[in-house]
Amino acid sequence: MDLKRYKTLVFDCDGVILDSNQLKIQAYYDTAIGFGANEAQAQALVDYHVQLGGISRYHKFEYFLREITHQPVQDHLMKDLLQRFSHEVVQGLLKCEMAPGLQELRQATLHSKWMLVSGGDQAEKRTVFAKLGIDKLFDAGIFGSPDYKDDILAREKAGSSLQQPAIFFGDSRYDHEAATGAGFDFVFVSGWTDFIGWQEYCTKHNITVITRLEDSLA
Repeated sequence: MDLKRYKTLVFDCDGVILDSNQLKIQAYYDTAIGFGANEAQAQALVDYHVQLGGISRYHKFEYFLREITHQPVQDHLMKDLLQRFSHEVVQGLLKCEMAPGLQELRQATLHSKWMLVSGGDQAEKRTVFAKLGIDKLFDAGIFGSPDYKDDILAREKAGSSLQQPAIFFGDSRYDHEAATGAGFDFVFVSGWTDFIGWQEYCTKHNITVITRLEDSLA
């Protein structure tokens, strides 16, 4: 992996920059219970979340209302769910383990721009990264939901902030699909992933796999 050839390095957050996948799973469950769902409904939301790793929470909560609790997708219900979920997540993200070697990787790739493209809420990620003191590492921007990753990549490619060639570090099927759809190289970061069956998927698609971001320095 010759990182010197890339003008932009794109990163997912949960499971790549932060060990936060299990936090998100618990947050979805607790949010559903707090909203009034029973345990089976809460687990159904968790299962859907895991199945669609990297997809925006907005889509998942719309599914929760429409398909799991059989309620209309109304603004006040979505606002309640999103606020409950955000409160759970922000507090937890500040306590999550950060990818070892992150600063060293940045020093080794000063020639390139760094961009974060997350399925998590954009404002939330910017707030958390500022509090963690790592927001300045991502000089090409920190982006997230409600926009989808493919839309973010297409938009930023059309502008001047995302220059090619580019490489995407992710830990989900959707990360891979979004990266290849945008014409980027892709590396799967396996150490913290919650993608069940990732080994078979990566073998089938001939994807480069590393355990942690720091392994890309080897």
